[in-house]
Amino acid sequence: MQYLISVIDDLSKPGSTDRQPAIDVFNQRLIAEGYWVFAGGLADPDTATVVDNRGDQPLLTDGPFMESKEYLAGFWVLDVPDLDVALRLANDASRACDRKIEVRPFR
Repeated sequence: MQYLISVIDDLSKPGSTDRQPAIDVFNQRLIAEGYWVFAGGLADPDTATVVDNRGDQPLLTDGPFMESKEYLAGFWVLDVPDLDVALRLANDASRACDRKIEVRPFR
């Protein structure tokens, strides 16, 4: 089963900026254990553009879709046997990147 492991950062209390070596070690572990599908870090929320083409004309808005002190900073897509493994890996991911993690299954 595939899970989205989202990294949540906080503008008012950001995670450590020196975590890349620990994240690299964690990523190599995911690859070695066969859980890795895809991962990526995201640029700051102020670099986002929201596109809404539900009306007569497309509307493009600079900035994140929602103003919040917390934002999506990165993610992993993992292929694991079950939720227990996803949660165990999310626990390790939180420690590696020094941020909160959200775990959600794909449909």
